[in-house]
Amino acid sequence: MKLFTRPKSPGVLPMPLWLQGVVELGQAAVLSALLIFLPLIGVWFADGFNDRDFASLARLGGQGWLLIHGVPLNLTFPAGTLAAAETTGVLSLFPLGLTLIPFFLSWRAGRRLAKASYTDQLWQALLGALGTYALLGWAAAYFSANDDVTISVTAGALVPLIAAGLGLVIGARREAGSWVRLIGVDLTDWISRTSQHSRWAGSYVWAVIRAGAVGITAALGLSALLLTAALVMSWADIVSVYQHLDAGIIGGVVLTVVELGLMPNFAGWALGWTSGAGFAIGTGSIISPLETTVGPLPAVPVLAALPVGGMEYGVAALMLPVVAGILAGWWFLREGENHFDEWLSLKIRARWFTAPVSTLLLGAFVGLVSGILAAGVVLITGGSAGVGRFVEVGADPLWTGLWIAAEVAVGVVVGYAVGPWLEREER
Repeated sequence: MKLFTRPKSPGVLPMPLWLQGVVELGQAAVLSALLIFLPLIGVWFADGFNDRDFASLARLGGQGWLLIHGVPLNLTFPAGTLAAAETTGVLSLFPLGLTLIPFFLSWRAGRRLAKASYTDQLWQALLGALGTYALLGWAAAYFSANDDVTISVTAGALVPLIAAGLGLVIGARREAGSWVRLIGVDLTDWISRTSQHSRWAGSYVWAVIRAGAVGITAALGLSALLLTAALVMSWADIVSVYQHLDAGIIGGVVLTVVELGLMPNFAGWALGWTSGAGFAIGTGSIISPLETTVGPLPAVPVLAALPVGGMEYGVAALMLPVVAGILAGWWFLREGENHFDEWLSLKIRARWFTAPVSTLLLGAFVGLVSGILAAGVVLITGGSAGVGRFVEVGADPLWTGLWIAAEVAVGVVVGYAVGPWLEREER
C-alpha cells in the first residue's frame, strides 16, 4: 500500500529513497549544528574567546552539538585549574530544551520521507537517514576531541540516533495517519483474533498504562507551573545576578539560551522537589520541601529562584502529585476499562469486598506506572556537570519514582472513588 502519491515529471527519475533519507536527515544535522555554531561565532567575533583559533572554536561547536544530543563528554582539567593534580570529570548534563531542535527537525524529515515512500519501502529511507546521522555523529566525536575533552566515537555514533530516531518515527507516523499504512501491520486485526479474556486483560493493562501517563504528565505540568511561579517571584534576584555578571549583550544572550535549554531539566528537578524526594546541586546537597542544604553555587542567574530559608508551606507541595493522581483516577473511570473489577465481581459476589480491593489495586498499578515514568524523567533531566562537586546534579530517580508512585496511587484511589459524584452518575 502506498502512503501518498509522488508527482513525477515526465522523463525525470525519482530520487532513491535511501538517498532522500540521507538528504533529509543530513539537512537536520546541518541546521541543528548551525544553531550551535552561530552563537559561538558571535562570541568569537566579540573577542569572547581570546585564547581560541577558529579550528578550536569548530571543535567546541562539535562538542556542543554532541552534548545537545545527550553524548557525554569526558573532561580533563590540568593541574592547578581545579586542584593541585590533574583531575577528570564527565559532563553528562545536557539541555533537553536544545535537544528538541534536532528532534523536531527529524520529525519534519520523517514526515517528508513517509510522504515519499511506499509501505514496504519506508525502511530504505529510514536506513539511509539513520546511517547518515550515525556517520555524522561519529565524525563529530572523532574530530571534536582534544587534550581537554575526549569523546567515545561509539557513543557519538549511537546516542544521537535516539533523538533523531524518535523524531523520524513520530513524524512518519503523523504523516501516515496509522501504523498499518506505515509498516503494513494491522494491530487491530491481530488483536481481534485473540480471545475475549485476552482482549479484556489487554484493554485493562493499556488503560492502566495510559492512566499512569496521565498521572505523570499532570504531576510534571503542575511542577512546571510551580517552577514558573518561582521564577516570577525571584525575577528581581535573577536580574541582579545578570547585572553582576556583566557578560555583555552577546554573552548574556548565549547564557539566556543555555538557561532556556535547561528549562525542561529544571522542570524535572521541580518534579523531584514536589514529590518530596528533592534534588541535588552538588554532592552532599539536598533541596526539598522537608530539608534544604546547599553549598556555594555557580553564578547562574536562574539559580537565584531556588527555594531557600524557611519552608513552612513547602509540605503543601506534596499534594501536587496527589492531585495528579486524582486526575488519573478520574480519567480511568471515564475510560471505563476496569475489567479487573468486573472479573473480580464475577468470582466473588461480595461487592463490599471487591470494590475496595479492585480500587486499591488500580491505585497501586497506576502509581507504579507513574513512578517508573517519573524515574525516567528525572534520570534524563539530571546528570553530571563534570566540575568539582557538581558531578551530582538533579533528582534521584529511585527515590523520586518511589515517592511519586505512592502519592499518585493515593490520588488514583481518591479520584476513582469520587469520580462518579463528579460525573453525576451512579457508580
